[in-house]
Amino acid sequence: MARYKRVVLKLSGEALAGSGGWGADPAALAHLADEVLSVAELGVQVAVVVGGGNYFRGRMAEGWGIGHAEADNIGMLGTVMNALMLRGALTARTDTSVRVMTAMPMQSVAEPFIRLRAMRHLDRGLIVILAGGIGQPYVTTDYPAVQRALELDADALLVAKRGVDGVYDKDPNTFTDAVRFDTLTHAEALAAQVKIMDTSALVLAGERDLTMHVFDVAARGVMRRICEGEDLGTRIS
Repeated sequence: MARYKRVVLKLSGEALAGSGGWGADPAALAHLADEVLSVAELGVQVAVVVGGGNYFRGRMAEGWGIGHAEADNIGMLGTVMNALMLRGALTARTDTSVRVMTAMPMQSVAEPFIRLRAMRHLDRGLIVILAGGIGQPYVTTDYPAVQRALELDADALLVAKRGVDGVYDKDPNTFTDAVRFDTLTHAEALAAQVKIMDTSALVLAGERDLTMHVFDVAARGVMRRICEGEDLGTRIS
C-alpha cells in the first residue's frame, strides 16, 4: 500500500544527460523510465517536471552574448526536448498512455498545460510529463516543480538530484565530513541556506506545507521505496 496517491517528480536536465553532462544519454533515459514506471506500478499517480540544463541554461547567456530572457526561452525549449525523449523511453516500456503538457503552446508535439485536464489524465492512470517551466524567463524549473505539485494537489514532490543523495550541511563532494540531514523543516532548510533548490521554490513549498523528498537520481528503487513509506535521502516537511 503506497503512502502517497499522487506525486510530482522533479528531474533536472543533467539527470537525463548521465555521466556525459550534456545532451541525452540512452542509458540514463532507460533508468529514469524504469524508475517512473516502478512508482506507477504501485498505483501512484505520477507527473514529471523536467529541466533543460543539459542543453542550455539562462546563466550561460553572457558567454554566448545573448540576453538572459532569450537564453531562458532556449532552456525552456530544451525541457520540451527532454520531455519528448522521456515519453519515448516510457512508451517503449509500457502500454500506459504518457502525455506531454507544456506551459507554452506547442500543439503539434504536446498539449498545453491545463490544470484540470492534467488532473483528469492523472486520475485516469496516465503519466503526465510537464515541460516549459511556467512559460516565463528568469525562473528555473525548481519553482515550477513546486507550483505544479501544488496545482495538481500532489501529496509530495520527489526531488531527484544528480551526484548527491540528500541535503547536507555542506557540499559532500568537497568536504568529507559533510553530514546528511534525514529530515528538515522548510524553515530549517531556508535558515541553513541549502543549495538543493531555489530559495523562491523552498519558500513557496514552506508556505503551502508541501512535503519534499530529496534523493539520488542514480540510485535504483529509491523513488518506489519512498512512495512505499521509507524515508530515504532527506525529507523536508
